[in-house]
Amino acid sequence: MALGFSSDGAGTPVVCLHSGGFTSRQWKRLAVQLVPRYRVVLPDLIGYGASGAWPSGAPFHYQLDIDAILALLATLGEPAHLVGHSYGGFLAAHVARATAVRSLALYEPVTFSVLDPVRDADALAGLSIKQTWQPDASGSDDAWFESFVDWWNGPGAWVGLPAESKAAFRAVGWKLFEEVRSLSGDRTGAGFAEIHVPTLILGGGRSPLTERRTVARLAEALPNARLEIVEQAGHMGPITHHAQVNAAIAAFLDALGP
Repeated sequence: MALGFSSDGAGTPVVCLHSGGFTSRQWKRLAVQLVPRYRVVLPDLIGYGASGAWPSGAPFHYQLDIDAILALLATLGEPAHLVGHSYGGFLAAHVARATAVRSLALYEPVTFSVLDPVRDADALAGLSIKQTWQPDASGSDDAWFESFVDWWNGPGAWVGLPAESKAAFRAVGWKLFEEVRSLSGDRTGAGFAEIHVPTLILGGGRSPLTERRTVARLAEALPNARLEIVEQAGHMGPITHHAQVNAAIAAFLDALGP
């Protein structure tokens, strides 16, 4: 794991974990807000940005990213605040179970294992992303991308992406697929209740039912969590509604004090 950005200074560390398919640049606007008061660290997860590509066809499990984050945190000299979006939020929650952190600020972590098979059967039934990777001659599976992107953002979202955005997704497609495949096997469930640090959980009012229910159940499970909904946002709220999301995260961190 390599760093996409790390600020100087002696402030309390804040480590921001990006979502699958993106890089640490996702959090640059938040970093600008936080740098005057915090030491901000933006790592590129394995397979992204400065960390280099993950080999196509090589198996991957999310535990490898968790281990890399734990190694990074061990170099900081003190517990950090963790910020995460989607897959990054999922990783942050697992890291908080494995080591001491100051707090969590999570936008729509994909902690689907908190959903109950009976009570949340409707939400689980809606989780319908394509389960196989069948690449064409170029090495990309556009049918999988369409399934994935459209599930999160609505029908036609993949087709409507600019060519450069599609190319960026295709470049990390296998790693992204393996993230989704491996986290679908996570069975932590009630184990997330072991997280006692102050936690801000953010969600989008326009996100899929599965994710809206996930953030609600996670907020119920964590003993020191608060749930805030950005009503007009969807799953990509940290990008599409960055002003609101970043303001909420900054206010949460500042309220905790040094």
